[in-house]
Amino acid sequence: MNPMLCSSSRRVPRFRGIGKDPKPSALERTARWLVVMASLASAAGGSPAFAQTGTGAATAPSSAAVRASEDKSLMADLVHANLAEIETGRLALEKTQNPQVRKFAQLMIDDHNTALNELRLIAANKNIALPESTDLQHKALATALKLLSGDTFDRQYIARSGVNDHERTLQLLEKAQNEGRDMEFKAYASKMVPIVREHLTMARQLDNRKK
Repeated sequence: MNPMLCSSSRRVPRFRGIGKDPKPSALERTARWLVVMASLASAAGGSPAFAQTGTGAATAPSSAAVRASEDKSLMADLVHANLAEIETGRLALEKTQNPQVRKFAQLMIDDHNTALNELRLIAANKNIALPESTDLQHKALATALKLLSGDTFDRQYIARSGVNDHERTLQLLEKAQNEGRDMEFKAYASKMVPIVREHLTMARQLDNRKK
C-alpha cells in the first residue's frame, strides 16, 4: 500500500531536540543570515507562477477562470515545496551525523517524492505544465544550508526546511482543499494535509529554538 495513503495510521516518531550550537564562525553567521532571509522571502510568498502578459485593456476573467488559475498557481507552489524538501533532505543526508535528523530527512525525501509524482500526474492529465526546479527562495535556502555543518546545519535545516517550510506548505494545501476548483486536486490536497501535519509535528519535536 502506498505509504502516502495511510498516513493517519502511522505512528509519529518522537524526536529529541538538537543540542546548542558552539560559538559560530563568521562564515556560519553569514550562512545563518542567508538562511533567515531565504525563509522570510519564502514565507512572504513567491511570485505568481502563471503571470499574465499582454498590453491594452482586457476583459475581466470569469470567476471560474480565476479559480482555475489559482489552482495552477497552487500546484506550482506545491511543486516548488516538494522539490525543496527533496533537495534539502538529500543535503541533510550528506551533512548530518545526527541519526534523528537523518531519519527525518529520509522520510522527507520518500514522502515528498511520492507527493510530487502524484501531483505531476494530476497536472499532466489536465495538460497543466508545472515547474521542473525549485523557485529562487528555496534555491537561496539550499545554498545557505550548504555553507553550514555540524549542529549548526542540523538546527537550521530543521528550523527552516522542517518547521517553516512545512508551515507554508500546510497553508497552501489547506487553501487548495478549501478553495480549489478541480475536484481531483482538492482530493489530493485533502490527502496531503494530514501527512504534512505529521511532518510538521516531527520537525517541531526536533526543533529546540523555543526552550
